[in-house]
Amino acid sequence: MIVEDQTPTVDLLSRPDTYGIDPATPVERLDTHISILFKVGCRVFKLKRAVRFSYLDFSTAARREAACREEVRANGRTAPDLYIGVLPVTRGADGALALGGTGEAVDWVVEMVRFDGSNLFDRLAARGGLGRRLMEDLAAEIADFHAAAEPTEAHGGRSGIGFVIDSNAQCFTEAPAGMFDPAAVERLNRRSRDALDRVGDLLDARRAAGRVRHCHGDLHLRNICLMGSPVCDEPADPEHSETPRPVLFDGIEFNPAISHIDALYDLAFLLMDLEHRGLRRQAGILFNRYMDLTGDTGGLAALPLFLSVRAAVRAQVAGVTAPLIDHPGDRRAQEREGRGYLARALAYFDPPAPRLLAVGGLSGSGKSRMAREAAPFLHDGPGALVLRTDVLRKRLAGVGMFETAPAEAYTPEMSRRTYDLLHAEAEAALTAGRSVVADGIFASPDERRAVEALAGRHGVRFDGLWLAATPEVQAERIATRARNPSDATPDVLRRQMTYDLGEITWTRIDSGRPRDRTLADGLAALGL
Repeated sequence: MIVEDQTPTVDLLSRPDTYGIDPATPVERLDTHISILFKVGCRVFKLKRAVRFSYLDFSTAARREAACREEVRANGRTAPDLYIGVLPVTRGADGALALGGTGEAVDWVVEMVRFDGSNLFDRLAARGGLGRRLMEDLAAEIADFHAAAEPTEAHGGRSGIGFVIDSNAQCFTEAPAGMFDPAAVERLNRRSRDALDRVGDLLDARRAAGRVRHCHGDLHLRNICLMGSPVCDEPADPEHSETPRPVLFDGIEFNPAISHIDALYDLAFLLMDLEHRGLRRQAGILFNRYMDLTGDTGGLAALPLFLSVRAAVRAQVAGVTAPLIDHPGDRRAQEREGRGYLARALAYFDPPAPRLLAVGGLSGSGKSRMAREAAPFLHDGPGALVLRTDVLRKRLAGVGMFETAPAEAYTPEMSRRTYDLLHAEAEAALTAGRSVVADGIFASPDERRAVEALAGRHGVRFDGLWLAATPEVQAERIATRARNPSDATPDVLRRQMTYDLGEITWTRIDSGRPRDRTLADGLAALGL
């Protein structure tokens, strides 16, 4: 693991005088298993440890320099305002070390802007700050990043996931004796390989289709921050202030096999992290908004394997990190955390049976909220896939989710195509073993019968919910909602009220009551 003594460099970077600041000013230090960060005023200096693992080699100063430069380049795609550059640790003629001095470079550090750590997404999560809108914004940032990322066929596919499975297996052997149950590790290795055999052809097909890209590679909550002007020492400028937005940082630079991956595998790390923290609702919102924006439902059959591999990565990293922790209590906590991740990695291979829920109702009835909030309860990981006709219609019309669709998007023919697409996407998801929530008006008996028949063809449980409130309440909701894919207006609702809905056999939910009560009634009807 550790192949070189960096104590002199660490001592240098730990001293205030290295940075020309008041000697009484503390230099804060943060250790990880591959880096040491030194926080000084408005800057952070990141030293890569001289370590070698099966997936990483920082064993020489030259390798560490290359990794530092690649870190700045790769993360400049998502966080250009955070990454300043690379500085050498030099040895002068007198043998003394200096940061950015003259003489031989003996090591290298990444210089970054220091931001408010309370805005890290793991900290926001701890204080209940990951609301729906923020998760939707995060999904949009990730979807845009993936869309712009460079595709590659040199990595990913079956062999790419196989590499990670093998790397995890090797790292489990390096964990402290007794930390992991050997039988559980062996079971995980076997089931991971079995799952890879089942979806390997799909992974190769996705690589050929451009789904493998230069992604982030380490996309969990601690590597996302909420940022806007000003940062650290910048003065506030009201004329140039930015709306805070999620920023992805600290992406993988040291191994292209870990960063050049399937985009859905990149997302899976964050989905797993959210679920591990008990944030199933946030995981569901993120997952479904990402799917709304990308339409990438073709990889759903691989999602359980992706989630499991991500949990296994966290488990083995905990195993590698535990021996580096001095405090016995903290070390034991890290070991418990690792065992929890191992259990989660295994659990993803035993998902619940898929089911199909259809949520109908006229505009403003609250059906989309019911669909969104019920979805996380219907499946593991990020929950059920929500297919919303408002979103699918916009996709067919070639307009953005929040753009107003042209009149021709609402012809009977386009409505038929919209429901046909909903059925096709639902078929694919159910075939992949993922539960589905179909969200639409379902105004005609034929539309309701068709979605019920879909469940019958797949032999899965079907539930239908029909939501309704008073016309006044529904019109008020329509008039006041924002950032909604629906183009419905109060006038549209008035026309809908004249529809002949036929017999409605689905469970009726009064959505005119408080939201929590409406959701509770819906979940009770679903047996949840």
